[in-house]
Amino acid sequence: MTKPDLLIHTAFKLFYEHGIHAVGINRILQETGVAKKTLYHHFASKDALLEAVLMYRDQVFMDWLTSRMMAAGEGKMAVLALFDALDDWFHDRVEVLLPFKGCFFMKANGEFSDHMVNGLCQRHKHNITAFIQANLVGHSAQLSSAELAQSISVLKEGAISQAYVAGDLDAAKRAKAMAVALLSEK
Repeated sequence: MTKPDLLIHTAFKLFYEHGIHAVGINRILQETGVAKKTLYHHFASKDALLEAVLMYRDQVFMDWLTSRMMAAGEGKMAVLALFDALDDWFHDRVEVLLPFKGCFFMKANGEFSDHMVNGLCQRHKHNITAFIQANLVGHSAQLSSAELAQSISVLKEGAISQAYVAGDLDAAKRAKAMAVALLSEK
């Protein structure tokens, strides 16, 4: 693993577990054994490292989610597979995502206001909704594919929040039942 990758992976693990503001550069350096000069050679600031961490998590999460949804087929089946994937994540059955500690993007967004982090978090959420919508194109329902994708995204976000904040690890199963009802409306 390259030093930039080591810094990104370590920073992500620490930020995800403890929070971005709670983890200083010195802690990341201590965990990685990388010199401060090397860190700043690759990342001009903690913000630059954080941007790389957000991009890393976005890529890992999207690759995982896309793979899980596409393995189920297309259209409605792919969208419903989203909730099975979430259930696996909540129950720590997804090694690539690390043990479930909520949504990194929600947590990161909550730590900042009027910062580049907010835009990156919004882009991540938008991309997931767009991916859901792409799987709903041509689906006949009372709602347009855009409205249906937004509703499915709300169910997804609600399930993540319930699992993390309320400790309801079966929230994805309930959200899936609601998604089935939404997708069945004509």
